[in-house]
Amino acid sequence: MQQTSGLERVYELGHRLKANIARVVVGKDAAVDLTLAALLCRGHILIEDVPGIGKTTLARTLAQSLRCTFGRLQCTPDLMPSDILGLYYFNQKVGEFQFRPGPILVQVLLVDEINRAMPRTQSALLEAMQEQQITVEGVTMRLPSPFLVVATQNPVELEGTFPLPEAQLDRFMLRVRLGYPSAEEESAILLRFGDANPPVGVEPVVAPEELLEMQHTVAKVVVDESVRRYVIQVAQATRQHPMVDLGASPRASLSLYKVSQAHAALQGRDYVLPDDVKAMAEPVLAHRLMLGAQGRLRGGTGEQVVKEVLTGVPVPIYET
Repeated sequence: MQQTSGLERVYELGHRLKANIARVVVGKDAAVDLTLAALLCRGHILIEDVPGIGKTTLARTLAQSLRCTFGRLQCTPDLMPSDILGLYYFNQKVGEFQFRPGPILVQVLLVDEINRAMPRTQSALLEAMQEQQITVEGVTMRLPSPFLVVATQNPVELEGTFPLPEAQLDRFMLRVRLGYPSAEEESAILLRFGDANPPVGVEPVVAPEELLEMQHTVAKVVVDESVRRYVIQVAQATRQHPMVDLGASPRASLSLYKVSQAHAALQGRDYVLPDDVKAMAEPVLAHRLMLGAQGRLRGGTGEQVVKEVLTGVPVPIYET
């Protein structure tokens, strides 16, 4: 009974968050749903799309809606790991070394244009994203909870960029693409923000403590054995696909499992359906697949591989 009550709370707060974000972010319901699903299972998000369509706005509005501390990191080729993590410096006034924290010590961190940072700097995020801690000068510090990294990158402007390696991509639970707005949505954007004095940011509607409670509840959503096997079969099928050199890792299948639980909870259900797995498979798996030479020559993509895998793997019959 407590679980049902908790899931009703997740459903209610999830819709409250979505409605609050929609006050600023126009017409991106699917992207917002994916962002909330990753948030509910403690995952990090990679938003990949062209400039000017609201990537930064989505991340900032999410932080404001959660009453979380927010930090923004604008990546450039000269950015150093210490610019992210912080550093120890000698304070002459007190005669001792003191720690100056970096922007990573927040609850929601926006890493803008992550592929403009050098690989050494990109790798500084690995420990934080995986273990929710950082190590500076041999001293390990825990990051605040909840902790979420929202990274953006522009896939079309490649000059002066450093593509994320597979190990880094695997740390992102979801890849989200916003896409251009429709004519009606673009008209709404002009009407809403075309004024000389645009509205101020949204008010927080969910406290960090409530978010932690939601995350705990989502982890209890029931996954039947047949659905769990389906997740495994989908992941294994990506490894056997002829166009793929490097398929989905066990971390990827675990991410698909968790995000399917969050997707079910946001729909008001305390159990996962195969349809939840199918809905989450592409944003969870596509960016993790490394295509072989033949696949790239044929113009293949990770999205195409996932669609073919979902077509080929038998869907279990789940009776509620």
